Amino acid sequence: MPVEEFVAGWVSGALGLVLGHPFDTVKVRLQTQTTYRGIIDCMVKIYRHESLLGFFKGMSFPIASIALVNSVLFGVYSNSLLALTATSHQERWAQPPSYTHVFIAGCTGGFLQAYFLAPFDLIKVRLQNQTEPRAQLGGPPPRYRGPMHCAASIFQKEGPRGLFQGAWALTLRDTPTMGIYFVTYEVLCRQCTPEGQNPSSATVLVAGGFAGITSWVAATPLDVIKSRMQMDGLKRRAYQGVLDCMVSSVRQEGLGVFFRGITINSARAFPVNAVTFLSYEYLLRWWG
Repeated sequence: MPVEEFVAGWVSGALGLVLGHPFDTVKVRLQTQTTYRGIIDCMVKIYRHESLLGFFKGMSFPIASIALVNSVLFGVYSNSLLALTATSHQERWAQPPSYTHVFIAGCTGGFLQAYFLAPFDLIKVRLQNQTEPRAQLGGPPPRYRGPMHCAASIFQKEGPRGLFQGAWALTLRDTPTMGIYFVTYEVLCRQCTPEGQNPSSATVLVAGGFAGITSWVAATPLDVIKSRMQMDGLKRRAYQGVLDCMVSSVRQEGLGVFFRGITINSARAFPVNAVTFLSYEYLLRWWG
């Protein structure tokens, strides 16, 4: 199992995370809180109340864990394709796999990624929803002092299962959308590249960016449900499961609730995934 795929996934994922985290914070707030009138209002309130650092809440833990999570996605995807087609990454542009194989490999990577991602994503969302500014002398302390304190508090108050709150919604979100993600990337690269040649940097950037947008448009409804279920354990459980969360959300806020954050998701997806795929491809070419 080529380890280069996992290392390239770690580096590319970390670059994409740093670039996209401020947008992700705004997206999570819009999906789980009703105090904001829109994207601009949310950004202004975060900046005024929490300073620029408010946009980067919860980032340290994903950076530390991205080695595992993004490596799993890209590593499992590439090695699943290797098992399905017996074609290495360096040979795939000359002997392109079928889109069915790409989709299956992407779904496999997404499923396993969700399993590893669940606790890290839960802590990230809890920290991002913490609206208090940094602790000040004489002021009220924030609920969580950092990622490790957040993890310990969840474990203590909600038990080991609490760290996997929203995991089913995360799995349902990532399994098909990662298949869509990689298929979109492959389709666009092949359409814009002469047969048998490697795609250019511009092609990789555009294909990666649009793959990100396509997958996030498909993922946003379950992303909303996932974020709400992750916040559900703070006081008392309001939802009995994924389906109950969906029904309750629609009853209270209408079908439009499933598209909360879709604009900021799309705006974030293009640059983040363009950089992710470009760095991933170039690292593998450099090692190859």
